[in-house]
Amino acid sequence: MTLKQALTGALLAGGVVLAAQAEDMPGKGVTVQAVQSPIAEETFQTMLVDEALRDLGYDVKDIQEVDYSAGYTSIANGDATFMAVNWDPLHNTMYKNAGGDDAFYRKGQYIEGAAQGYLIDKKTADKYGIDNIADFKDPKIAKLFDTDGDGKADLTGCQAGWGCEGVIEHQLDAFDLRGSITHKQGQYAAIISDTITRYNNGDPIFYYTWTPYWVSGVLVPGKDVVWLEVPFSSNPNGADTELPNGKNYGFQINSERIVANKEWAAENPAAAKLFEVMTLPVNDVSAENMKIRDGEDSSQAIMGHTKAWIKAHQDTYNGWLEQARAAAE
Repeated sequence: MTLKQALTGALLAGGVVLAAQAEDMPGKGVTVQAVQSPIAEETFQTMLVDEALRDLGYDVKDIQEVDYSAGYTSIANGDATFMAVNWDPLHNTMYKNAGGDDAFYRKGQYIEGAAQGYLIDKKTADKYGIDNIADFKDPKIAKLFDTDGDGKADLTGCQAGWGCEGVIEHQLDAFDLRGSITHKQGQYAAIISDTITRYNNGDPIFYYTWTPYWVSGVLVPGKDVVWLEVPFSSNPNGADTELPNGKNYGFQINSERIVANKEWAAENPAAAKLFEVMTLPVNDVSAENMKIRDGEDSSQAIMGHTKAWIKAHQDTYNGWLEQARAAAE
């Protein structure tokens, strides 16, 4: 073999190695900035996406916490890359106001089957036959859930800026419940903790919550509490909220979806495909959220939860990466 042939062979071999590395790490040299709400229980799902992006070679920055509306604006403007907690359809107004499909890339359903609505303790529900929020029009029923002495039921409600508060406020008017129910708002983790304390003391409770979240692991529907139906569908977006089984809890079943800057996604087909194919069972999120509730709430602890989930679902995780890498070829 001549020196020229040897050098040519080495260069070709090096090119094959570099090509293989490029295929394995299609995100090399590209920066990613995730944003999420300040809700700690939404960190796990964001970290899982970040870990997959790292394994594709992307330079992933620390998660930035912002209010939902600011998150959509920052992604649309290109100041952030993606959000893994787009509640569809609950956030559709914020999504559209920030640019909608013209500004965002959104494909796939990351977490499906997220329910939400109103609940009361089962003991009071059974004793007084309460199964519909319209029952609160009876002053005697409303007074059972009065915590401040004004004769109106006090609803542990939705934190301002989350989207659910708009549905609740709309329904209080639609169902003519303003004179019967006070929508108590505040930092949700604090007010729901007070509600759980009242339950543990044997007092009636009335609250809004959603899944996936740890509350339904502490106050178990069907055992400790019951969902309340609404008298008819009434939603700010005009949606029919009746379920196939005829039940109507006043809220649509949501999905948490990954939303990214549209231009960035077009330039990064591997990440775009990853965002499309990732799926996370709602019960897995609720189980992780319970660990947060039990004190494992630091960033390091949640990262531990994330890596443990990956290890337990390695084949699924590797499948996402394979599809993402194939999209970049």
